[in-house]
Amino acid sequence: MIKFYQKRLIVCIAGSLLAGFHLIASADATIELPRGGWRNSGGEASGFKQPVHYPASSVNTEGQSEMALIRGRISTSNKKKPGKLIVNGAAMPLAIGETGEFSRPYSFSSGSNNVEVRSPDGSEVKRVQFYDTNASHPNPRLRVVLSWDSDGTDLDLHVVSPDGQHVFYGNRVVDNGGALDVDVTTGYGPEIYASTAPPKGTYHVYVNYYGSGGDDKKLTIARVAIISQEGTLAEKQQSFQVPMRKPGELTLVKSFTYP
Repeated sequence: MIKFYQKRLIVCIAGSLLAGFHLIASADATIELPRGGWRNSGGEASGFKQPVHYPASSVNTEGQSEMALIRGRISTSNKKKPGKLIVNGAAMPLAIGETGEFSRPYSFSSGSNNVEVRSPDGSEVKRVQFYDTNASHPNPRLRVVLSWDSDGTDLDLHVVSPDGQHVFYGNRVVDNGGALDVDVTTGYGPEIYASTAPPKGTYHVYVNYYGSGGDDKKLTIARVAIISQEGTLAEKQQSFQVPMRKPGELTLVKSFTYP
């Protein structure tokens, strides 16, 4: 009789451990889009500029094809902090909804692409790699990515190209093809400037601390990543961090020469 109870206890313990393992495994982050493997984005409308609605509540993905979306779910309960999104080596914050969902438009390059998402505490990680065979797709040869570390704040990215074209939230697409994807007014970002055929010469990247939701003493750290020749052997990434101390502050983060 004692051996029977011992055996039953062992079975119960093993069952509990397996159940716990299943819960842990099922709690992993998921990426619905993009899907891994090979694909061809030919014929798909995947424009870079995204619609903006005011008052803005989050980055929206209205009207975007599946070829221009990053979408999935993170089960971690703490949604007060952003997750992390890493696209082709460029890290940026990832806003997470109340039920763990996330959705982000992104203009991917043809060729190889890597997407990784992480939960705020780093316990959940999911990676996807895919290859876009659409050689006719115009790849951004210059990206500038602005993100920041606080919620409820509004930082704005300003990029002035060598020909004097000024891209910002009030002028999101210019004649030389440069464009700002979306104006994020609710914290974290990212805001992404991209150009498929950047004019040669000197660029100036500014960050403006537009507002802080009433807390004028709220310090936020801006992070700017500059990526040139993405997806090629000549790819170069630089990143800079700048403290933004009060609304109204305008800071020149970097002047650089392309190419």
